[in-house]
Amino acid sequence: MPRTKQSPEFEIVVDGEPYVWRLQRQPQWSSDAANWRGMAIAVRHVEGKREAVLEFPPGPQPRFGAPQLQSSQIARDLVAKAITSALAAGWEPLSRGKTVTIVVDATGG
Repeated sequence: MPRTKQSPEFEIVVDGEPYVWRLQRQPQWSSDAANWRGMAIAVRHVEGKREAVLEFPPGPQPRFGAPQLQSSQIARDLVAKAITSALAAGWEPLSRGKTVTIVVDATGG
């Protein structure tokens, strides 16, 4: 049985509410438009089921052979600000429904 490699989940508290987040996508080349895509993190409320994928803009392309981005390297302040922006954009983490994709800027706003 193949083992799936999934990013570890981290807990964070934003405005007194507990959330869980993980690195959904590393910065990578996009196959559909031959463009460089930024990282994306998946966030959900601890008690909720509706997930939000927060997409960041592409940054500079890494040099060949550079180590990949690790979840532990992502600043907690950046994640907290991105969650706040997602809530302001209308994400309702305690509701039911499909995963919501929200594009944020490089600072999480």
